[in-house]
Amino acid sequence: MKKEIEIDGIDKIILNNLMKDARTPILSIAREIGISGAAIHQRLRKLEASGLISGSKFVINPKVLGFKTLAFVGIFLDSSSKYKEAINRLKEIDEVIESHYTTGNYAIFVKILCRDNEHLMQVLNRNIQNIKGVSRTETFISLDQQIDRQIKI
Repeated sequence: MKKEIEIDGIDKIILNNLMKDARTPILSIAREIGISGAAIHQRLRKLEASGLISGSKFVINPKVLGFKTLAFVGIFLDSSSKYKEAINRLKEIDEVIESHYTTGNYAIFVKILCRDNEHLMQVLNRNIQNIKGVSRTETFISLDQQIDRQIKI
């Protein structure tokens, strides 16, 4: 298990800037802090090597592509031994964008993105509920999302 790392105030400024917008120019951050761009690059390499930074990505607005229904689905398995097989099948379903192996009522909790409720019903009926080992599902449709953030550093 990796040891927790300590970050200083400069690291926090760098990370906060890049978490807001990963395309923020390094030189702009360097000017704000008062250190060289090379020093920022060096710190970023250290933070990546530590595992704190696990990558960067562009965020797509799914609504622009017509995906307007976001749902969470609790999946009940008839046996915990079916977990690995179920996950492998869920990975094949493009609309499943996140999965979690959980404690509590559900064995698996997934986040699904669909065009509309009819599309969601098709994904549930044709794909998820037909996975061997899935005994039943429970679906929650998101009506609104007000908070979307990373952990505060």
